[in-house]
Amino acid sequence: MVTKRQREILIGAILGDGYLQRTGKRNARLKLEHSERQRDYLWWKYEELRNLMQDRPKPIQRYNPVWKRTYTYYRCQTHSMPLLGRYKRAFYAPDGRKRIPENIDRLLKSPLSLAVWFMDDGHFYPRDKVAYIYLPRYADEELQRLVMALKNNFGLSCRIVWKKGYPCLYFPPEETQRLMEIIRPWVHPTMRHKIPPDPVTTEDGRSEGITS
Repeated sequence: MVTKRQREILIGAILGDGYLQRTGKRNARLKLEHSERQRDYLWWKYEELRNLMQDRPKPIQRYNPVWKRTYTYYRCQTHSMPLLGRYKRAFYAPDGRKRIPENIDRLLKSPLSLAVWFMDDGHFYPRDKVAYIYLPRYADEELQRLVMALKNNFGLSCRIVWKKGYPCLYFPPEETQRLMEIIRPWVHPTMRHKIPPDPVTTEDGRSEGITS
């Protein structure tokens, strides 16, 4: 059984760093991978999705020929299931390109989904007090679907900017503050470096929405 909370985490992970792999005609599995620095964050995902998971996070090593260094990553994957097959058909084009489905406004409605997506692909810039969510090369109409979903479901006004050939969602200072208010309760303690300190209360490393 997939709970509502698990679906919300899955949506955030699929929008973020997760990769859906087709298995058979109707099913798919979700592969999750994070750097060694984000190992605890991956373990949180694993624990949240434990009944859906095929294996525990395992270390893998990858050599970077540019930097001439070997880096450690952690990876795990879910069991194959029809729900992920439906998500695969929605979030991926027939040619394998990742896309934004037409019904994203019905899928991306939870602050938890938004928080997982931001923890995966978002970044806060303290100097300018602005936030970005980095994106794949989505089509223009798909980018606008994301902008409208964030506006309609969360009251967030953002715009598309381009950095090094890739689109990003840009949140100006006032909208960044609103974004942080929405996602802060759901941000994992080990990912607090991605958001500014709480201006109202002194953060103690705990979060209402996160369970360890």
